[in-house]
Amino acid sequence: MSEQKSTRLTIRQPDDWHVHLRDGAMLADVAPWTARQFARAIVMPNLAPPCATTGDVAAYRARILAALPQESTFTPLMTLYLTDATDPVDLEAGFALGVLTAAKLYPAHATTNSAHGVTDLRGIYHVLDRMQQIGMPLLVHGEVTSGHVDIFDREAVFIERVLTPTLRDFPALKVVFEHITTKDAAEFVASAPDTVAATITPHHLQINRNAIFAGGIRPHMYCLPIAKREVHRLALRQVATSGSPKFFLGTDTAPHEVSTKESACGCAGIFNAPHAMEAYAMVFEEEGALDKLEAFASEFGPQFYGLPLNETKVVLERQECRVPERIAAAGGEVVPWMAGEVLPWSFVGIQPLG
Repeated sequence: MSEQKSTRLTIRQPDDWHVHLRDGAMLADVAPWTARQFARAIVMPNLAPPCATTGDVAAYRARILAALPQESTFTPLMTLYLTDATDPVDLEAGFALGVLTAAKLYPAHATTNSAHGVTDLRGIYHVLDRMQQIGMPLLVHGEVTSGHVDIFDREAVFIERVLTPTLRDFPALKVVFEHITTKDAAEFVASAPDTVAATITPHHLQINRNAIFAGGIRPHMYCLPIAKREVHRLALRQVATSGSPKFFLGTDTAPHEVSTKESACGCAGIFNAPHAMEAYAMVFEEEGALDKLEAFASEFGPQFYGLPLNETKVVLERQECRVPERIAAAGGEVVPWMAGEVLPWSFVGIQPLG
């Protein structure tokens, strides 16, 4: 149970069901931020080149573990990057060995490092059939990539053209509709079978698309899927704080060095790992739903994935916390989410449960 007092919030330690930890020097500098608050995290495989085989994923997991502080107990949960050439035998073996927790569908060219993504979902139906048979979750980046579809409509069109027929053809397949951004997606997941769930980021709960253009172009507010209209933000807040087990925490933290964001063709991604739980606490408190935060952050995700709940807790205190303007990473700097803002909650640390 969560403990809520006037100055302190204590909940079971959460997991992050969608993170980008990058690789190399960036990995070493950003992974500890996720491990600081979360016990486990679903790690995205969209490196360059992508983690498209069980061997690739195992090697990446080893690099993540090597990048963590020696005392860290953080567990990376790894995913396979689906391509047109994915081998279902390799996928099943990786899942059976515990190397793979899930497989990730990136429609080709949908987001960062997705050029190797699936071009025609029907071409990997044999892979989805194998996943359905073994109970392996499919994680979807839910956007179509056709040039004629407006960027603000790509999620809704994906539901109609891709997700609905896929669920019809594979009714027992476990699917996580990741980082949803629209009322359409919220309503779709809420009415879908229990085999379908969704993750929601803090930034999509906090901003609408106006933030990208406030006084000019704001590259550090740009992510994919892109923030949508206010009606969609409000719908996300409603389902996130509703107590429905179909919606759970996934930050989609995605660091990029400042120069790659502030450029003529800036990268998509928001680095929210340093103050993720503080951001979620702000949202849930604004909605009068702090008592629902623990289930959203710490219970619904493990339950969907069939994993045990964590036996540790995190503590937040009602104490002002100023987010730094920039954080050193990979020999450069990254601008964190809510840079320069003063937050009402501060992360204290991790403690044993009980």
